[in-house]
Amino acid sequence: MANYKEVAASWITGNFDPETKGKVIELRNTDPVAFEDAFYRNLEFGTGGLRGIMGVGTNRMNKYTVGMATQGLANYIKANVEGEKSVCISYDSRNNSKLFAKISADVLSNNGIHVYLFDNLRPTPELSYSIRAKGATAGIMVTASHNPKEYNGYKVFWSDGGQITSPVDKDIVAEVAKISDPSQVRFNPVDDNIGGIEAMGAEMDEMYLKDILSLMLSPESRARHKDIKIVYTPLHGCGVRLVPECLRRLGFEHVYHVPAQDVSDGDFPTVVSPNPEEPAAMKMALDRADEVGADIVLATDPDADRMGIAVRDNEGKMVQFNGNQTGAMLTYYILNRWKELGKLDSTKYCVKTIVTTELIAAICKSFGIKCYNVLTGFKYIAEIVKANEATGEFICGGEESYGFNIGQFVRDKCAQVACSMVAECAAWAADQGLTLYQLMQKIYAEYGLYVEKMVYIVRKGKTGAEEIEKIMADYRSTPPKTIAGRRLVKVIDYLKPEETGLPKSNVLQFFNEDGDVVSVRPSGTEPKIKFYFGATGDDAPGKIELLKKQFVG
Repeated sequence: MANYKEVAASWITGNFDPETKGKVIELRNTDPVAFEDAFYRNLEFGTGGLRGIMGVGTNRMNKYTVGMATQGLANYIKANVEGEKSVCISYDSRNNSKLFAKISADVLSNNGIHVYLFDNLRPTPELSYSIRAKGATAGIMVTASHNPKEYNGYKVFWSDGGQITSPVDKDIVAEVAKISDPSQVRFNPVDDNIGGIEAMGAEMDEMYLKDILSLMLSPESRARHKDIKIVYTPLHGCGVRLVPECLRRLGFEHVYHVPAQDVSDGDFPTVVSPNPEEPAAMKMALDRADEVGADIVLATDPDADRMGIAVRDNEGKMVQFNGNQTGAMLTYYILNRWKELGKLDSTKYCVKTIVTTELIAAICKSFGIKCYNVLTGFKYIAEIVKANEATGEFICGGEESYGFNIGQFVRDKCAQVACSMVAECAAWAADQGLTLYQLMQKIYAEYGLYVEKMVYIVRKGKTGAEEIEKIMADYRSTPPKTIAGRRLVKVIDYLKPEETGLPKSNVLQFFNEDGDVVSVRPSGTEPKIKFYFGATGDDAPGKIELLKKQFVG
């Protein structure tokens, strides 16, 4: 790529709007570091789409980078899809999400591709659902999920409702890479080639809700325990549109809101980060739970695909479950109920990711159910579901990063169905005289103690990316000899698909003789390198601390 100053100069002199040109000049004159970062490379359209900081520049999310990505997608669709072509589009509460969705819709329509555009913000899983409901070619979700407010993003889905995977993802990336200048983008209508833009709204909501609620398993338990008190917060995102409605339709009569966080606001004014993985993001909801005497807290991220929960421990204190605990608990509940209902057989299966707790695999084994292990990212879970459509039935699956899904209607993680199932699970546990906390302890008593912890290091910008690359290279060349003081017995390098049987991915896993594991992977969407620690046995909590000290200090 050309020198970043030359690239920036082309934005000042080229076919860009006056406001954009002024912002480039201002950035150049006031913040040299941010100026270089904005133009030193093109914002990568990766295998899942775009994600980046919003602002002017080739390395930023803005109307030009979004338009160019959409033109590349349109070119791929036109060249590779026969017959009717259509794309569903949704967006969340982030700043500029609605604008980027409208730009995407216009570009696709101007390329002769019909667009189904949601009339207001909707969750990522509903976008996935709508693609299959409409028989669409593809889908676009404008969101940066749980990233800080400075970010936005653009996820691309294919006709099965899952995010794009190989070989479609690589081929779309190649088409996007061919769009080198905004002049190649059909931003403006072409009179003889209009695809049309059609609104979606309440009718799609109703279909989506009915299918989600059809997956529930214990109506009698819900009826007996409809007085369970639940606090719900959307963390300023779009979950507020549907999660409370799901809980109401399931019969729960005491659902409490956090009013300040019901407001859809891309500045996320009450939290530092709108991520239910972060304890601080849950504080207002936890305070509300203590105020009303709630049993459970449910929180969803801005695009309502991830869910975090908190429950009362034996002393009545609210404690947060991590994604591994929630996923294991829901798997245990669902498999128990499927068994009781006579629905389990050898064609049924679950899926988890390689960095997600092995407790889920142990639970599946005890029920005689296959558990697939896939790379990090829900698109790989969706890929398994698609591959098994004719021969098997997906029960449920999840990943440690607070993503879970049930059934085959949605091909991504879905906080609407997960929140509903957690509430129902609480009613089922109450039938046995247990809280959700006590149910989790029962699972540990049955399968052994599994403890997991994810720790990340943030390294921003160009130098940060280089530092993360060096960390991975050093671990490959010189792996640790011991893990938590126990001898290293196995290393898995996921850059070697011939050894893993999975697509190539920049992930390393180290196993010791106790079966404890450390997984190391750079984030594909954030300037982070992540360390996933997993330990088993009665001394698992202590081993987790040793692992943290060994790998991140």
